[in-house]
Amino acid sequence: MPETRFDFGGDEYIYAEISRDMSAESNFKALAIVNELRERNIPGIVDIVPSNASYLVRYNPEILSPRDLLDYLKEIDITKSDPAQLNLSIRMVEIPTWYDDPISRQYSERFKNRHQEPGLSNFEFAMKANGFTDKEAFIEAHSRMPNLITMVGFLPGTAWGFPLGLAPGEIIQTPKYLSPRTHTPRQGVGIGGAFTVVYPVNGTGSYQLIGMSAVPVYDADKRLIDLEDAYFLARPGDLWKHRPIDEQEYNRIVAEVEQGTYRYHMKQIDFSPQEYVMKGKAYIQELMEGF
Repeated sequence: MPETRFDFGGDEYIYAEISRDMSAESNFKALAIVNELRERNIPGIVDIVPSNASYLVRYNPEILSPRDLLDYLKEIDITKSDPAQLNLSIRMVEIPTWYDDPISRQYSERFKNRHQEPGLSNFEFAMKANGFTDKEAFIEAHSRMPNLITMVGFLPGTAWGFPLGLAPGEIIQTPKYLSPRTHTPRQGVGIGGAFTVVYPVNGTGSYQLIGMSAVPVYDADKRLIDLEDAYFLARPGDLWKHRPIDEQEYNRIVAEVEQGTYRYHMKQIDFSPQEYVMKGKAYIQELMEGF
């Protein structure tokens, strides 16, 4: 695993950079360290925030000295540098997605003056950017493997999903808007770089909109049983699998959500970063069996 670089951020923060380049392996290490820190419940630590290939720790210097905290972090970092020691208990979650839907096409038209190619919808632009001419082939390429939720932030509950099990040339990658939209639909599915997000609420955004999630990733009213203990669906370390659906199924699921009867399709799995490093796509396919 890469060697972590530590920096002090003022009097209350330590920033740990595992790698400057995004990789699943770096995120596995960040997740394992953050989980270990939370389990230790060290007095003086106020907050711990994981990111794509780094993490941030906020502490109270009146309770915990920065040097003592740094020693804790370095000690944990050493124990989490071996992939064999990074087994994670995570969830696989299904996101039913209506690709190339009327809503995302409408937003493509509405904000075309901010786009690289105003004559194309976001979906068409993403296809072109990745060399696809067939719509169904693009949808299959985007949805066939799950995304690792590497971090949560920006708008509350926004989860960054990085594709697992794919060779670099297989990963869908798309530039963001030249200038961000002033409005983005709640539950819009967007791609920026190699990351896929589901927008939790209406707001600004610059990722290319390729579809709509039928299910919320933020439930302010706590209508759904699976979100009773949290407003947000996403947890760092989740694997989210987009499942293509049509208009009829989209409307059916939306109705279930509105009635409060929808249950997310998810399962708890034991994830081995070492096996992932060794097997790649084959290991992810094993995890998806029966899902």
